[in-house]
Amino acid sequence: MSKLLTLMLLAGGLSAGVSYTQAQSQPNFAQVVALDECDPATVNTATGAGPDFCKNVALGASTTLQDLLAKAAAGTPDPKWDFEPDSLTIKQGQVISVVDQGGEPHTFTEVKQFGGGFIPGLNGPGESVVPECAGGFSALAVAKTRILQGSQLEVIGLSKGKHLFQCCIHPWMRIEVDVK
Repeated sequence: MSKLLTLMLLAGGLSAGVSYTQAQSQPNFAQVVALDECDPATVNTATGAGPDFCKNVALGASTTLQDLLAKAAAGTPDPKWDFEPDSLTIKQGQVISVVDQGGEPHTFTEVKQFGGGFIPGLNGPGESVVPECAGGFSALAVAKTRILQGSQLEVIGLSKGKHLFQCCIHPWMRIEVDVK
């Protein structure tokens, strides 16, 4: 097994960490994949975020920033930006390993109800920022849920019941987790 680099973060009973391992090698893991098709040429230039914000190497990654914003404003977000699967059932004690296989950073933030993220232009019509996403990365609770390109975030200690997670940047990226 490769060397394990884990940074464990504790927040209100939810432990999350960034881990550079293969989730499939550990049977107590359920994997979620964060996907996007950002176009580095338009996203990095138009946002002023620099050359390393969108690092998409996927063939055909062609969603321009303008298209992404237009689709979000129309209430028809780009389906290539998604958490897979859309819903997940796990046993209590099982670890969720969220892997960012897209070109941009994402968050995997637990919310009480789905809603908008901290970038108003990416929210759907009439969607306001959910409290859990308020403040963006300047809020420690949001920063702890960030997943950088090529990394993993591990979520452990979920109680029985339904849990909702969304990306606070791209708020249509949503998943419902049912813990049995």
